[in-house]
Amino acid sequence: MSSPQSTIPVAKPVLGEEEAEAVRRVILSGWVTQGPEVAAFESEFAAFVGAPHACAMSNCTTALHLALKAVGVGAGDEVITVSHSFIATANAVRYCDAVPVFVDIEADGYNIDPSLIETAITPRTKAILCVHQLGMPCDLRAIVEIGKRHSLPVIEDAACATGSEILWDGRWEKIGKPHGDIACFSFHPRKVVTTGDGGMLTTANAEYDRKFRLWRQHGMSVTDAVRHGSKQVIFEDYDELGYNYRMTDLQAAVGRVQLRRLPELVAQRRRLADQYCERLSTIPGLSIPTEPDWARSNWQSFCVRLSDEIDQRAVMQALLDQGISTRRGVMNIHLEGAYSGQGSHRAATSLARSISAQQQTVILPLYAQMTEADIARVVETLRQALAGAGTGRVVRQPEQAVPA
Repeated sequence: MSSPQSTIPVAKPVLGEEEAEAVRRVILSGWVTQGPEVAAFESEFAAFVGAPHACAMSNCTTALHLALKAVGVGAGDEVITVSHSFIATANAVRYCDAVPVFVDIEADGYNIDPSLIETAITPRTKAILCVHQLGMPCDLRAIVEIGKRHSLPVIEDAACATGSEILWDGRWEKIGKPHGDIACFSFHPRKVVTTGDGGMLTTANAEYDRKFRLWRQHGMSVTDAVRHGSKQVIFEDYDELGYNYRMTDLQAAVGRVQLRRLPELVAQRRRLADQYCERLSTIPGLSIPTEPDWARSNWQSFCVRLSDEIDQRAVMQALLDQGISTRRGVMNIHLEGAYSGQGSHRAATSLARSISAQQQTVILPLYAQMTEADIARVVETLRQALAGAGTGRVVRQPEQAVPA
């Protein structure tokens, strides 16, 4: 009797003895909240991406919130973005009492379609919030040019894109180097670099960076580190509303080790993605992701697209029955209950591509520890699942009407 096959998860962080020792070192130091490890992580992250400033946060959602706040987004303003993203993208806009304005994604990918942005601009537009979805860089050059033409700041939701690169003026540069105004990163366990949870803001604007550091710590005028190291008694002030958006030194210590691992993690994920592309290219009824010649993805996720007649849920269930975890492709925020209310959002264009992408895509397992045998098992199981799932047609959700 053969032994059961092990489960292949959709993602798995790379954490080992170095991270454990880093946490042990911080615990024994007695300083576990935001402190010297956070400062070191910020400095090292800024150097890695090529940004003048990097500010660590509790997570990417809080980073998005402060980025929007820093560029002046407030009550009644509009922010152009995509519905085809994790809900945090739009939630951060609403935290500012502003309205997310959704435009559709590209025909050949899952990022915002730059050609649709200008039609969505109104006198109330305050910013453009683009997403590097699944780690694949969006067409940042086109978006930045639109922002400049209309004097609109560009904020990058780079939650998935740590280690991704874009070709800029003939040089490969990291996402996070200031091409737009602010970039926001996530260190959730499903991301390539993880600190358990956490985030980072990068910018070339020193005033934005000053605001981030003030707001993330309750608006406190004097940091814990300065007060701790002072030879005189210091009383802090709180002159404006702030938040508790701090990263801990425990998280930052892990992040510093992860950052050192990052080049090899990205290289390994790119090798695995190449294997997937080669093995999946011959399967009928399946489209594989492609990389523009000006982008290098970290392949945070590997998302395949099923033909219209294939039942997405049936394919995913068939894989799960064989011990292979998958996830539905990227969600659409405007279809969720939290965005069904009047004034919760505005759709500036048809979102047909976004809806189709959600209903026809599947995220396959991809993590650095995967073996060639794991890839082969996923591919063969997917091949069999597609062969058995073509009899049922997917029930499509009707597209919501675009509000005037």
